[in-house]
Amino acid sequence: MKIGNSTDAVSSTSTARTDTATQTTRTPGKTGSLEGGVDASAKVTLSNVAGNLLTSTDGSFDAEKVSRIKQAIDNGTYKINADAIADKLINNAQELLSRR
Repeated sequence: MKIGNSTDAVSSTSTARTDTATQTTRTPGKTGSLEGGVDASAKVTLSNVAGNLLTSTDGSFDAEKVSRIKQAIDNGTYKINADAIADKLINNAQELLSRR
């Protein structure tokens, strides 16, 4: 493969994805199913956690805290607690694995 021809491969892949996306859109005046083999009666349910996340996002945040952290980063005084981050990552991974 030549390095100079890499953009041609990317553009043809993008075109293929666009064509596929166009095929799965609804046909005007047609109800009940989608083109491309997707069943319109398919149902999607969200978990309780996902539902809570959707309803709890009110867009509020602590602007003062963000400002303090930004200032500390700019000054070079922001300290990262690697142990706390590692502990939280491990706890999250254990929680996800225990759900299986």
